[in-house]
Amino acid sequence: MKNIFDQEYQITKEKRQKSNGHNSFLLWFTGLSGSGKSTIANKVEQKLFNQGIKTYTLDGDNIRKGLNNDLSFSPEDRAENIRRIAETASLMIDGGLVVLAAFVSPYKKDRENIKNIVKDVNFVEIYVNTSVEECERRDVKGLYKKARAGEIKNMTGISAPYEAPDNPDIEILTEQESVDEAVMKIVDFIQPKLKLKNE
Repeated sequence: MKNIFDQEYQITKEKRQKSNGHNSFLLWFTGLSGSGKSTIANKVEQKLFNQGIKTYTLDGDNIRKGLNNDLSFSPEDRAENIRRIAETASLMIDGGLVVLAAFVSPYKKDRENIKNIVKDVNFVEIYVNTSVEECERRDVKGLYKKARAGEIKNMTGISAPYEAPDNPDIEILTEQESVDEAVMKIVDFIQPKLKLKNE
């Protein structure tokens, strides 16, 4: 863009990471509504926080109440929703935080775009794999019932597609693994990633 320049500051991402004592990156939880993304992300954050890791969680409902309250659930607006979240996460990574993001994010191209925005090395894709039947059985927010009644359009898994990741960094099979097992799997996976180069 014309007449826009990067502003250089003295405090760099590397200095923030060193001050925090760990690397910063993004944990992206994708899966159907009701799959358990937010529940698992919340528990992972608690575990990391207790280890002294500086964290922040971005969640679909919370973001749509504020930053993205002007967006619908059309494919175009879903793409813009994810783009804005990725840009926000990128700033937070620069701020030295481990960012946890729990979003349905149904389209592969949008998740690929996140990776491009935050850089591949900063992106951990976690697929919370739960069947639509199980999500509908749980129906924590009553969304599936409303979708079946025609009250919600573009409901992922019902009237809109979900494109599952081909090669996620971590796959959680929630119908076979407990929340605690999922949390340990994720925390174990990211431990090497948290460590600074000189450690």
